[in-house]
Amino acid sequence: MSQIRLHVVGKQLVYAQHSEVWHSLCTGAARIRVTEELCCRPRTNGQRVRAGEGIGGTGTVWRTTNGGNAVALICMGTRPEIIKMAPVYRALKNSRLGVAILHTGQHEEMAWPLYEFFGMRPDHCVNLNRSSSALSHLSARLLEEVAGVLEVVKPKVVLVHGDTSSTLSAALAAFYQQIPIGHVEAGLRSGSMYDPFPEEMNRALVGRVAQWHFAPTAQAAENLRREGVPRERIHIVGNTIVDAALWGCEQLERRAESAAELIDSGLGHVPTLLQKRDRKLILVTAHRRENWGGGIAGIAQAVRRLLEEREELCVVWPVHANRIVRDTVYVGFQGMEDSAAKRLVLCEPLNYTALLWVLRHAWITMTDSGGIQEEAIAVKVPVLVLRETTERPELLAAGGGVLVGTDPRAIVERVRWLLEDEAAHRRMRSAKNPFGDGHAAEYIARILEQALVPQDISLSLPQRPCLEEWTARAAAWKFASSSPPRLPAN
Repeated sequence: MSQIRLHVVGKQLVYAQHSEVWHSLCTGAARIRVTEELCCRPRTNGQRVRAGEGIGGTGTVWRTTNGGNAVALICMGTRPEIIKMAPVYRALKNSRLGVAILHTGQHEEMAWPLYEFFGMRPDHCVNLNRSSSALSHLSARLLEEVAGVLEVVKPKVVLVHGDTSSTLSAALAAFYQQIPIGHVEAGLRSGSMYDPFPEEMNRALVGRVAQWHFAPTAQAAENLRREGVPRERIHIVGNTIVDAALWGCEQLERRAESAAELIDSGLGHVPTLLQKRDRKLILVTAHRRENWGGGIAGIAQAVRRLLEEREELCVVWPVHANRIVRDTVYVGFQGMEDSAAKRLVLCEPLNYTALLWVLRHAWITMTDSGGIQEEAIAVKVPVLVLRETTERPELLAAGGGVLVGTDPRAIVERVRWLLEDEAAHRRMRSAKNPFGDGHAAEYIARILEQALVPQDISLSLPQRPCLEEWTARAAAWKFASSSPPRLPAN
């Protein structure tokens, strides 16, 4: 008995085996799917197709690997989105789904080094041409531009991530064109409409229109169920940032140019700072809109006090490109003592390689970034969360992080506590990662593949010439009956 694979797409039935040429049995206009290295003869015009391609009723080619008309269109444009969706892109490229990237341009300067690092190239780019920093202006421009791309590409699914303005605008554009939406990192909730702002409402609104909800944790899935999302639409897959962080750390270990990248990032003397015995590195990041102004000023005040009090501490703070954030941070360190200033590195936003290097060497990280909360526990670094609430309570429950807010006294007290209680620090370092096993993107690709790619059917058929007899009977059935032919007896 030999195995022959049949692929069903809509009402189209196609044979496939090695380099043989088989007839397609058609019961209606539909696309043809081919997965072996073979040719096939469609019913329409005799055009031939190779593996990984298909032909629609009009004879237009639909590629199932990157290029052509994508089945899945990934919409992203901010730094966190690119990092977290890179594993999804790689997983889809290795699947039987076509995939393309739409770059929204929300973080234009920070985006392209990340695309290069992860080996991605956007297929479509949006020129925002922003004349205002207002959220309403950004959202309107994104909605209009993304809608135009969708009208041309016509994907089978639009994939968005998280809670950015790009995410909400792309989801709405897809909804208006009745294109199914897959929401990666779905179900996160802080419980406060304006904290974080506007992210909390963005992700809740996307949750109302999404077809597939890829939740990172059981808690996120439960949040969705409480909001009435059907269970069959919720898939607990883990967080793709764990995939990205683990892959990035592997690349860091392999790449000899990491030291040069640190120098280019303005961090060339950080390894020298860490050579001193008992020196402890703190990675600080702060950019949340709700922390602009007073919140970031409080964080800077706490960092300054800690550096002036404790000689064993050194701080790396990649300062966000936003002008409000930058001005607040730099003003906060004016007139600082020289001995403390030598242990403070204020630098431009880091490329991902440099960021991972600093994070892996950090004693703790203090951050309001959701992504760094997830990355830090993945690489065993304790987190002080510089917010009043968090949509990642799993980090706190696992013991890998503590919510401290932006009050300078609270921040200083927590750092002192960890300095004085080494056992507490060890417990935080050993916390189990609640955000997945590093294979979230593979699970997402598998779920989408099962939903969107033709179902594979394996039939055991006799060796030729019996197979030829069956083929003839099948051809006769095509015209005479709605029931499939019976297989010949051995």
